[in-house]
Amino acid sequence: MSGELRALGRALVRTRLSGLILVVALLALWEASVAWRWVESDSWPAFSAVLASFWRGLADGELVNAIWSSLWRMVRGYAAGCALGIGLGVVLGTWLPARRALQPLIEFIRPIPAPAIVPPLMFLLGVDDGLKIFVVAFAVFFPVLVSTMAGVSSVDVVYRQVARTFGVSPLATLWRVLLPASLPHILAGMRISLALAIIVTVVVELISGSQGIGYYVISMQFASRAADMYAAIVLLTLVGYALNRAFVAFEARILHWSRLRETMGVET
Repeated sequence: MSGELRALGRALVRTRLSGLILVVALLALWEASVAWRWVESDSWPAFSAVLASFWRGLADGELVNAIWSSLWRMVRGYAAGCALGIGLGVVLGTWLPARRALQPLIEFIRPIPAPAIVPPLMFLLGVDDGLKIFVVAFAVFFPVLVSTMAGVSSVDVVYRQVARTFGVSPLATLWRVLLPASLPHILAGMRISLALAIIVTVVVELISGSQGIGYYVISMQFASRAADMYAAIVLLTLVGYALNRAFVAFEARILHWSRLRETMGVET
């Protein structure tokens, strides 16, 4: 019997069910901490109260409107940052003089935290959507740029020489050789940047928002509506997880040829 239990335990560890069990256990511990008065504070409601606020916020549209507003800004900033990062990354990855000229400036600016540029940008862009989209794009730009540059510059020079031998134009070489070969690096940078985009969107709305999920969280804090505040955080968690899983599925579909090649390499 004990051997069967150990085998069941090992099977659970190898599946996603173990992670789900851990989440449920932590939520149960949260509920118990209030029910059994381990924590007595107005700012620490029971999870059941948070869940009730969550469903109420969805039903009356308050949470839906807040998260939709944030996602719309995030998507625009994310798309702009990815487009600029990939474009410049391709240029710097293929043109060595440009990389030598711009890399010191990139390494100088890259460590600046995105929220740190919000106060000075308020003087230039105000506090409307332009500010938030720019800050998200700024945060997204550098991981995508570095990943793209690394991916393009690491493509085996033999591929380029073969393309040149067969008379393939530079543009066609970029489209058919360099970008497909560097796609795993590019998508890795985009996946990292997706989480950054969500975080920065919320932070900017906390600092200078008048709508969005970040503004909703800070408003509920000031109104001492702790359950509603945590409900918004729960929604953020679910949306972030869903976006990550969607990107993983997209990445697996786009890179199916890479996974097939790795499998064939292992078998051979």
